[in-house]
Amino acid sequence: MKALAIDFGGTHATCGLVEDQTILAHETIDTDRAKSLRAVLPQVVDVFHRLANTKGLSLKECSAVAVGFAGLVDSRAGRVLATNEKYEDAKEIDLVAWSTQTLGLPLRIENDTRMALLGEFYAGAARGFTEIVMMTLGTGIGGVAMIDGKLLRGKHSQAGCLGGHFPVLFTGRKCNCGGIGCAEAEAAGWSLPLVVKDWPGVSQSALSKYPHVGFKELFEEAGRGDSVAVTIRDRCLNIWAAVAVGLIHAYDPEIVVMGGGVMQSADLIIPYVESYLRQYSWTPWGEVQVRVAELGNNAALLGAVPLLSER
Repeated sequence: MKALAIDFGGTHATCGLVEDQTILAHETIDTDRAKSLRAVLPQVVDVFHRLANTKGLSLKECSAVAVGFAGLVDSRAGRVLATNEKYEDAKEIDLVAWSTQTLGLPLRIENDTRMALLGEFYAGAARGFTEIVMMTLGTGIGGVAMIDGKLLRGKHSQAGCLGGHFPVLFTGRKCNCGGIGCAEAEAAGWSLPLVVKDWPGVSQSALSKYPHVGFKELFEEAGRGDSVAVTIRDRCLNIWAAVAVGLIHAYDPEIVVMGGGVMQSADLIIPYVESYLRQYSWTPWGEVQVRVAELGNNAALLGAVPLLSER
């Protein structure tokens, strides 16, 4: 199967031409300043035509369009339900009609982390498993589940896709979802600078020299022994591991796949999570495996074929 795929993330949209387990061509659009999905869609059309031309194909040779979207999605109705302050006009756009009119192709849409899980299930770290949880650590925190080889969705499309909004601190920070102390509000890329800014003693820390502290800077300074950076890093590790325990207790997986930009520090994160799970997860049947996602930024694109093949 050949398909067109779009991964709408928090700061970019990656468009791909996919055939089965192979990405034939792809291109990324910077959407960091884009408030409107309508403003981005014409660029998507242009990119798809370019990608097809590079391979000597016409869009008609593709079966459909698969979209991964960073928000709540009703895949059955093909609609965006909630965007959490990104692409706020997406809820009013009929993407199925847009695809038919501009590309001449049917369209399926899914939450981006669910689509990434489909990619890892189909062509990555979760091949051979049917009971899977996937965590993505980046600008936000994604946590999705597959049971018996099928994505967990639920009546309102919220089941098994809100792992980043598990509360980890009931007296914690206000989250952009409206909750208090969500994992995202305490240990995600968007909230980390806020956590650092309010941390006691940060003015004497090496972190104070950065205008914006991301996980790259945090892990580097912690590796150099900065005490504030070590404390904040270890707090993040504990939060991520606690979320993994919550996902395991909720969805009974055989494997936890961890992806996202933060996993550049996988050599530290994976052993920490494994140790934490051995201590604190209740799995009398045995140990849940923990693996690094294999497909990186391509996971959602490679989820296109299994999404479009669903019945």
